[in-house]
Amino acid sequence: MLLEISGLRKRFGSVVAAETLDLALAPGEALGIIGPNGAGKTTLFNLIAGRLSPDAGLIRFDSRDITRAKPHLRCAAGIGRTHQIPQPFEKLTVFENLLVGASSRGRSEREAAQCCGDILDKLGLLGRANQLAGSLTLLERKRLELARALATSPRLLLLDEIAGGLTEAECSELVATIRDIHQGGVAIIWIEHIVHALLAVVSRLLVLNFGRKIAEGEPRRVISSAEVRQIYMGIEA
Repeated sequence: MLLEISGLRKRFGSVVAAETLDLALAPGEALGIIGPNGAGKTTLFNLIAGRLSPDAGLIRFDSRDITRAKPHLRCAAGIGRTHQIPQPFEKLTVFENLLVGASSRGRSEREAAQCCGDILDKLGLLGRANQLAGSLTLLERKRLELARALATSPRLLLLDEIAGGLTEAECSELVATIRDIHQGGVAIIWIEHIVHALLAVVSRLLVLNFGRKIAEGEPRRVISSAEVRQIYMGIEA
């Protein structure tokens, strides 16, 4: 397994964000995560990426224990992530935003620049390379958020509601881009409320509620579960 999580627990006072969670992800696999607001989805990402430390449990990446590893070491190991709200360096250009990540991988200046150019071209941002990140549209910011994560050459990409706030057409464009990234061999865990976007990419779906796993498996089977429909969609069985 590329990622292995066992017995993961995290509480904030009386609030349960993760309760004895187990999860395994194979290299190149795409997993979707859904659940109501407050289910613990982003907390799980923060635990995987190192922004939070668990109260208990184990996180292994590529057979190495990273449970207490610093975020920059997890990034160096191959874990990249995006955030619900794009967080670019607004006073830097689009190109400079990528260069920060690309330079962290031990590349030469020329190699880092080439990497940034290739990613910007792939994500349709090459024409915005010298534009300040703070002036981008929402879709462009979402693409830049994705591009910044890709600049670190991740083997595992954590996508946190990256399609949120986009029009249907913009969402379709983004889904096509994410599908291409996945087909290129990058493993993906994607949190998203736009379920049809997830179903276009992922092969497995996990449902969380109050920090607990309530369903996992083939996406359409999980979505049709009476328990999932009641908890996530508010539809009585």
